[in-house]
Amino acid sequence: MSGPAAGGVVPRDAVVAQSGLEFLQTMVAGKVPQAPMAVTLGFRLVAVTEGSATFEGVPELRFYNPIGSVHGGFAASMLDSALGCAVFSTMTKGETWTTLELKLNFVRALSQDTGLVRAEGRVIHRGRTVATSEGTLKDRAGKLYAHATTTCLVTPAKS
Repeated sequence: MSGPAAGGVVPRDAVVAQSGLEFLQTMVAGKVPQAPMAVTLGFRLVAVTEGSATFEGVPELRFYNPIGSVHGGFAASMLDSALGCAVFSTMTKGETWTTLELKLNFVRALSQDTGLVRAEGRVIHRGRTVATSEGTLKDRAGKLYAHATTTCLVTPAKS
């Protein structure tokens, strides 16, 4: 795969030169690359609005752990991405953020037979220096596989 969907790192100056929502919308539109981690694990940002973000991916055999199910890191990475990007979508031009804490609950195992799953994140609170969000990982039928919350540190734009 080549082009923006192939994954890559956008220079930090280009990211903070616009709001988080604007940047993420360009990613959904394919004008900037998906994050390399998302490409590695075969999922992608498919929708974003202010305060919410949705990723989709398919758990595959290549993500299995030795006990015969998809490694928990797949669900954790999808949910971390959805929750973090939900917070990112609230950033103004020049603001940045980083994850301080991620709490994840697995409800049932993913397998290569699960099919497409969606990680949906939504902001619960957006303060000046701290933001929190929550999210779920579900299959096409709406069956829950995992849910999570995160706390993020917001860094104001440099004057």
